[in-house]
Amino acid sequence: MISSNDFRPGVSIVLDGSVWRVVEFLHVKPGKGSAFVRTKLKSVQSGNVVERTFRAGETVPQAILEKSDMQHTYKEGDEYVFMDMATYEEGRLSAAQIGDKVKYLKEGMEAKVVRWGEQVLEVELPNSVVLEVTQTDPGVKGDTATGGTKPATVETGAIVMVPLFITTGERIKIDTRTDTYLGRE
Repeated sequence: MISSNDFRPGVSIVLDGSVWRVVEFLHVKPGKGSAFVRTKLKSVQSGNVVERTFRAGETVPQAILEKSDMQHTYKEGDEYVFMDMATYEEGRLSAAQIGDKVKYLKEGMEAKVVRWGEQVLEVELPNSVVLEVTQTDPGVKGDTATGGTKPATVETGAIVMVPLFITTGERIKIDTRTDTYLGRE
């Protein structure tokens, strides 16, 4: 159990049978009445954000999340096979469990798998990945770095907007959190 007085951004709690992460909190002491804590909570499973008010000192169950380092070894059918880097045991995850970051997942890539009990909540990829451009429109003479952008397909199948001078076969760095081009590698 955790007290509402101990809420901080990043703390995970259990409400109504699901895991929520505290995004913002504010302790309020009105001139009249008792103190309370106004929070903004984000669902780890669905990504929904809600605002909720707790009485000061109210206790709620804290979610004990287990984070393990795993490596994506191969894809079998619709499932992605991961190997635990500590125990060398294999586990399988579906594309739905991994979420939209599956578009940057490459064999041999390490990721952190966050679990709540036996349930996989999220798969955290590195903040940036280096991938090869497999298809993009050819550049035209006169293209500049400050010009426009064009779509490029990378080796995992993801489509990223890149500057006009990027050509097929180049390796580029991509931010997995914002799906943006960071530079050549």
